[in-house]
Amino acid sequence: MAALDLHEQEQFEALKAWWKDNRLQILGAVLIVVIAMGGWRGWQYYQHKQAGEAATLYQQFIEQLASHDAKRVNDAAAAVMDKFASTAYATRAALLAAQVNEQGRDLAHAKTQLQWVADHAGEADLKDVARLRLAAIFLDEKNYAEALTQLEAKHPDSFDGLYADLRGDVLSAQGKIDEARSSYKLAYEKMDAQSMFRNLIQMKLDALGAAK
Repeated sequence: MAALDLHEQEQFEALKAWWKDNRLQILGAVLIVVIAMGGWRGWQYYQHKQAGEAATLYQQFIEQLASHDAKRVNDAAAAVMDKFASTAYATRAALLAAQVNEQGRDLAHAKTQLQWVADHAGEADLKDVARLRLAAIFLDEKNYAEALTQLEAKHPDSFDGLYADLRGDVLSAQGKIDEARSSYKLAYEKMDAQSMFRNLIQMKLDALGAAK
């Protein structure tokens, strides 16, 4: 039994290390899905309604995004956010710039941009993505209380699985294994059966082992 417990612990530690290294990248991918699906109608609306200057400025931001130069990306995003704060252009510029900063480990800058989205976005889905990514950053910083605060925000049912999964990560990091297990089980139940996240959640549950 002791050998089994040790094996489970080794599995769990390996999974935690892998997830810590890849959490932000995976949650960043969620942004692309949200933009491509639910938020697309709103995006089209703004494309047609907003002034040509806003579209031009956003296009300039996209060009800087392709450069992978964080300073240029941040400056271009700030220009859109300052001049057209109420538009979908600004929200997307902030989210995509935050992703660049996350990848460059400039988490302070990323948090500022994500918080801006959470406070200003007109599309609920984008607010939810921003809060998830903020929670992931706070978890990496071991600021568990703030991570849980982000995850307590009201969100649509479609985000239940992602929120519960990340809450499980926070609780696990705090050593609250039983609570983490319950959160992962909820995440597994709420996640779409075809989602890539479902297998990952099952791996986390397996690594935690059966309830004592």
